[in-house]
Amino acid sequence: MSPDLNLSALSAAERLRLIEQLWESLCQDPSQVPVTDAQRTELERRLDEIDAGDVEGIAWEEVLRQIRGRQP
Repeated sequence: MSPDLNLSALSAAERLRLIEQLWESLCQDPSQVPVTDAQRTELERRLDEIDAGDVEGIAWEEVLRQIRGRQP
């Protein structure tokens, strides 16, 4: 990354798109994303709830659609 990147010069929409691109790049190899023990415990708890049928998951595409629908 360029050390002189001026993020404040980007519009909010441009910065959000940059965040989205960064997130997508992290999803390429999730094993490289550090997770604390507390985060792992919470993720396992939530997965157990889904497996038990206590809650229903939402597809990522639907989550993204909802988020984008909130933008002005």
